[in-house]
Amino acid sequence: MSLSTVRILAAGAVAAAVVALGVPAGAATASEATSLATGRWTSTWSASLHHPTPSNDWQGSNWSVPGFTDQSVRQVVRVSTGGSQVRIRLSNRYGAAPLRVTGATVAKAATGAAVRPGTVRQLTFDRSRSTTIPVGQETTSDAATIPVGPLDSLAVTLYFAGSTGPATFHELALATTYRAQGDRRFDPSASAFAGETSHSWYYLTGVDVAGRTGGWAGRHGSVVALGDSVTEGYGSTVDANNRYPDQLAERLVRSGRPMGVVNAGIGGNKLLGDSTCFGASAVDRFANDVLAQPDVRTVIVLEGVNDIGTGGMPDYLGCGASPTVTAAQLIDAHRGLIRAAHGRGVRIVGATLTPFKGSFYAPAEEWEAAEKAGSVPAAERVRDAVNTWIRTSGEYDAVADFDWALADPADPDAMRAAYDGGDQLHPNDAGMDAMANAIDLGRL
Repeated sequence: MSLSTVRILAAGAVAAAVVALGVPAGAATASEATSLATGRWTSTWSASLHHPTPSNDWQGSNWSVPGFTDQSVRQVVRVSTGGSQVRIRLSNRYGAAPLRVTGATVAKAATGAAVRPGTVRQLTFDRSRSTTIPVGQETTSDAATIPVGPLDSLAVTLYFAGSTGPATFHELALATTYRAQGDRRFDPSASAFAGETSHSWYYLTGVDVAGRTGGWAGRHGSVVALGDSVTEGYGSTVDANNRYPDQLAERLVRSGRPMGVVNAGIGGNKLLGDSTCFGASAVDRFANDVLAQPDVRTVIVLEGVNDIGTGGMPDYLGCGASPTVTAAQLIDAHRGLIRAAHGRGVRIVGATLTPFKGSFYAPAEEWEAAEKAGSVPAAERVRDAVNTWIRTSGEYDAVADFDWALADPADPDAMRAAYDGGDQLHPNDAGMDAMANAIDLGRL
């Protein structure tokens, strides 16, 4: 695995890098661009993808390095808002060769790998049943007519007759993906997929909806949650859709607000540092993962904890070394994201960085030594400075105070025990719910 180079960008360079990225080449046809301009399509689910990564003890096994040959991959995703038409977006951004997708289907999901009989729809790409995606590019399917309600689950099945090579993917999906030999796109039962599972997503980077269904016409755009493993949902229950963006989507449904909510979190992701293991920096991926989302209205930014917590660490994972960052550097990067969002007419919400006292980013012995000296660890001083700026500067359009929502009232630098996923860094299901409840729906 090649090592990535970590770059620290000045304020002006951050904004320039974000704006210069634009929508990726080949990402949309002319007809799709018209749909985006009119707001006809709304993003209802997404995953931020990254380089293939070998299986490991921390995240478990995945199929990204070998890829697929004469195999079907069934991926179950829960949408956030509904419509009468669906399309999918596939990415070969980190592939080594053109990706030949022999065929694809979408269906209403049942239990496990099963789908509801009579709901399977064949997907086409520019009216062809197959498509080839060049290296570094994405493609979008044609519309498929299938009524989808808010919080429905869909099963997307991709078939690869030939060898794909290493797969562009999202490592920690916190959802079960199924694999079977041969072409199983139209199989309604789960039997062919028994025994071969993964907790990653492959090639699938977005699901969009259009049209009316169940009184959910007149959607008001999508909210993109940009972040690291906390946004991704690490610490929440697998296959339960309890990530904080999922629970935000549930709040919006209960309130009668027809908005999409999509997750652009990547475990280990940094605001400033690129990594082959943990994705491009938030600065570098902002254009593709946020601004290119169909009908994006608002972005919630929760980034910087990994820049702070890994600062000064050597390249012990083979993912690149992590230079120490200052609060000023992180604030400059946040300002760049704000300018880029406002330049596209997108509202941007700043989320305060969550507590990490006692975690491997701020071990107890460091706190004891600092407190004896009448201070706090250097990492905590940076986190506090960034949070103070987010809360008080007025530069973000709104603030989601996740730090306050998760903090222990008796020790505000630490996460409340009832919300701790077990490592004093990642919230559990209850903590994810507390984060979702900290967001003012009226500011989205």
